[in-house]
Amino acid sequence: MTTPPAEEERIMRRRVTATLERILPRLQAQFESQIDPDAWAGYEDRLRRNFDRLFRSLHYLYGREYDFFYHVEAILAAATRYWIERAPQLKALDALREHDPHWYQSHRVVGAMCYVDLFAEDLKGLIRRIPYLADLGITYLHLMPVFKTPVGDNDGGYAVSSYREVSPDLGTMDDIEHLASELRQRGISLVLDFVFNHTSDEHQWAKRALAGDEDYQAYYRMYPDRTMPDAYEKSIATVFPDEFPGCFSYRNPIRKWVWTSFYNFQWDLNYENPEVFRGMMEEMLFLANRGVEALRLDAIAFTWKEIGTGCQNLEGAHRLVQAFNALKDIAAPAMVFKSEAIVHPDEVRKYISLDKCELSYNPQLMALLWEALATQDCRILRRAMRHRFQIDDGCAWVNYVRCHDDIGWGFGDDDVEQAGINPADHRRFLTDFYTGSFEESFARGSKFQEDPDTGQARVSGTCASLCGLEKAIEENDETAIDLAIKRVLLLHGVIMTIGGVPLIYLGDEIASLNDYSFLEDPDKSEDSRWLHRSPFDWKKAESRWDIESIPGRVYNGIARLITLRHQNPAFTRADTDIFDPGNDRVFAYFRVHENHTSLVFANFSAETQLIDAKRLRQLGMRKSMADLLTGRTILAAKHLELAPYQFCVLARSGG
Repeated sequence: MTTPPAEEERIMRRRVTATLERILPRLQAQFESQIDPDAWAGYEDRLRRNFDRLFRSLHYLYGREYDFFYHVEAILAAATRYWIERAPQLKALDALREHDPHWYQSHRVVGAMCYVDLFAEDLKGLIRRIPYLADLGITYLHLMPVFKTPVGDNDGGYAVSSYREVSPDLGTMDDIEHLASELRQRGISLVLDFVFNHTSDEHQWAKRALAGDEDYQAYYRMYPDRTMPDAYEKSIATVFPDEFPGCFSYRNPIRKWVWTSFYNFQWDLNYENPEVFRGMMEEMLFLANRGVEALRLDAIAFTWKEIGTGCQNLEGAHRLVQAFNALKDIAAPAMVFKSEAIVHPDEVRKYISLDKCELSYNPQLMALLWEALATQDCRILRRAMRHRFQIDDGCAWVNYVRCHDDIGWGFGDDDVEQAGINPADHRRFLTDFYTGSFEESFARGSKFQEDPDTGQARVSGTCASLCGLEKAIEENDETAIDLAIKRVLLLHGVIMTIGGVPLIYLGDEIASLNDYSFLEDPDKSEDSRWLHRSPFDWKKAESRWDIESIPGRVYNGIARLITLRHQNPAFTRADTDIFDPGNDRVFAYFRVHENHTSLVFANFSAETQLIDAKRLRQLGMRKSMADLLTGRTILAAKHLELAPYQFCVLARSGG
């Protein structure tokens, strides 16, 4: 007989309450000698506020385990220990962030990302480069993986051998803590990757599993023959079919097949084992206690597996994130999560909420900005953003022009079909355009992971080269150089103002071009992403103050956009209203916060575009408005004229 939902809910509430009331006295007794009564009262308050969602998530994941309540108590005891060990300055930050929990929605937040070795050689060198970041206006710094990895096969740092050790060529975990402290004093939040779907096969857990320890073999998904792997693979799409067919790798020393979604040296963790959850929770809180203020949850969609499914975006993956989120809100509330889910846009949005990931990459916006630039048509961009840009209150997109990875065409087929275009053909066109195969292209890029059967591929290249600067410089074409710079600034103008955290890939602000030297390195030559992973050119950066130079024009243009963002309250915690301006070559939106309103126009065309005066008046323009980037006054009685690739931010200047 099925229990009615109302009765199930009543039973669950009783379990939640009874479990907490049993555990709390034991926790207090266990740590009584280490805690201040007043501090404990605050901790207990957070525990009570977050325990319901923690318990429900853990119950979904592990409620069938005979020792479920033991694991709940062990998880809370570990979280409490990390809270006790948390430094006073971090507990002060906790208090500050609890008072302003949506701090990342501020117009003061501007992000940057880099590889430590490429930007500053090592962590000590990065500390010396903090003034550069501060001058640019950066308040959020995301470092590519810094943890210890195997030599050789390490997937660019995403095959982690230890979450508590830094790669020796970068420094030590003490350097991370020192860096976090120095950044915090300059108002910059440190962001790191949390690679929690898998570990390297050189992680201590994997080594013990290879040594035959069955307890640690249960930390991963291992099978003695192909029966279960074959059953799973009937419904799973291989991530890299050309390089690593299937999702399992055979390890001869233990005569078992190990689940390896990405590469054979990256072993997927078995989150059906509650010991794995507790172990990774401790690694998470260890990083929080080093001063990390945001964690990017890598490969979030892959973390939960069920036979007969595609093993992506399952309910268990969402419950895992909810449980981790509740625990960091209990033990380290200053920290937030950022999701990395390169999946269908509708699935991306499901990871974004205050009880999962407060922040999320916006791969759809990135892809469609490049799409609009290639087609000089904003219809697909406008439709997709109107349908999918709005997310839960209190959450924020992380918007970027490009990142350390390739550019994939991760937009929804339905958005393309609505424009009367075949999605597969359109993706091939975009790849051809940005790799210079299309005759009228201005771009210089390279294909990444091309599928020989379908011709589908992704694209590598720096922002400047993809925007036409490399080609223009080679041809010594001043007009083309000017247009390329305008394209760079147009893209960055949108990410600075559309809503969320703008994220700059360091080097783009000084117009870094493609670096083809990777072709001479056998370890890198087959991976075109190294085209845009060149060492930061500090000599070029020195010319950023010369406003006549190309680096200076780009740097000062981006710096002006950052200043505009910092000084305009319309960009803080604001609503975004994307609308049709009556011209498909122009992308337009309102930003509104309290009594502050800005109207943004972005011309994605190489030709001058007009916005009709009647349309301007329909949008509420009265008398005049000021363009905050150029200072000129716009009269509503006239057409708004937008120069090629012009980015325009209007604010009302009259009554």
